[in-house]
Amino acid sequence: MKILFFANIDWYLYNFRLPLAQALRTEDIEVVMLSPPGDYGNRLQAEGFRWVPLPMNPRSLNPWKEAKLLFYLTRLYAQEKPDLIHHFSIKCVVYGSLAAQLVGIRARVNAITGMGHVFISNSWRARLLCPVVRHLLKVALAGAYNRVIVQNPDDRGVLIKAGLIAPERVHLIPGSGVNTQRFTPHCKTTPSTEPTMTKAIMPVCRVLLAARLLWEKGIGEYVQAARLLKEKGLPVQFFLAGSPDTKNPTSVSTERISEWQQGGYVKLLGHVDAMEQLMSQIDIGVLPSYREGLPRSLLEAAACGLPIVTTDVPGCREVVTHGINGLLVPPRDPEALANAIEYLVKNPEERQRMGKAGRARVLAEFDERIVLQKTIAVYRELLNARRF
Repeated sequence: MKILFFANIDWYLYNFRLPLAQALRTEDIEVVMLSPPGDYGNRLQAEGFRWVPLPMNPRSLNPWKEAKLLFYLTRLYAQEKPDLIHHFSIKCVVYGSLAAQLVGIRARVNAITGMGHVFISNSWRARLLCPVVRHLLKVALAGAYNRVIVQNPDDRGVLIKAGLIAPERVHLIPGSGVNTQRFTPHCKTTPSTEPTMTKAIMPVCRVLLAARLLWEKGIGEYVQAARLLKEKGLPVQFFLAGSPDTKNPTSVSTERISEWQQGGYVKLLGHVDAMEQLMSQIDIGVLPSYREGLPRSLLEAAACGLPIVTTDVPGCREVVTHGINGLLVPPRDPEALANAIEYLVKNPEERQRMGKAGRARVLAEFDERIVLQKTIAVYRELLNARRF
């Protein structure tokens, strides 16, 4: 049996879906990975999986290039003849499903991991594209053997209310899960890979936002909150783990990041592979995003026993119950964000209590093993139905 994974970036496949591929391999299922070229393709191959680079620009709107991509996918799917295809992100769902329909591959799982920039942005370009994307999604999600996986109930409601898919074909699975044996609350040590960080973070309460450097992740509000608390003279230091996405229209510019660093409000760590080591040095996890699928960074922080400050928006509020394992604040509100962080900075006993509650919740709901079982169950349901 063969299953194809198709994502818009190889980094996603390696960091979020490698455990699923490994679990399938133990059941003698061949998994083939598809994505645009990137730095993680060779890592997927080193793990023993076949990875196929695609001539795809995730942000392209060029009609000629998009037609070529659809033709390429159609030909590739016809050659591979998979038993099932799992698409990740809206563009992959649309193009992959259309290609699968053209060559008669019926078993499709479409993971909509957040509604994407087109649905949450107020820009004229996004407003123009939104109805087009909705129509394409309706076509892509058609078929009795198609299943959709969403990560939060808000996205499920949007899809059903818009008439894009029948309720019985939508499965709510909370994210890709987190490895709770790798991410633990034990032992706050300083990793040897970050020697320059040691002196800076030892004397203060350490706050971390780990995300792609996109405005819609609430990066601007985070920096403003840091400025407000710095002006109060609180013993707190703000870290930003992530890098700009130059292909995304909402990416923070490198010039703006340099300004922030020069102002001393945040310390940019860039892309961090060993997140569990970084988390061991952090006291509070933060994500002031405008909307999410289900943010992995918050799950990792909670698994490490950290209290969380995040926004009361889809995806984020699925991880945090206000006052139990963290604090929820309104989106786009740096003052409220600063106040919540200040409360936790001044109340270490609350940080400890919320951190323990967050760890317990991750173990009960978001452990990687739970998510893998639920995802593979969707595969089995679909493959069994296809045989009749």
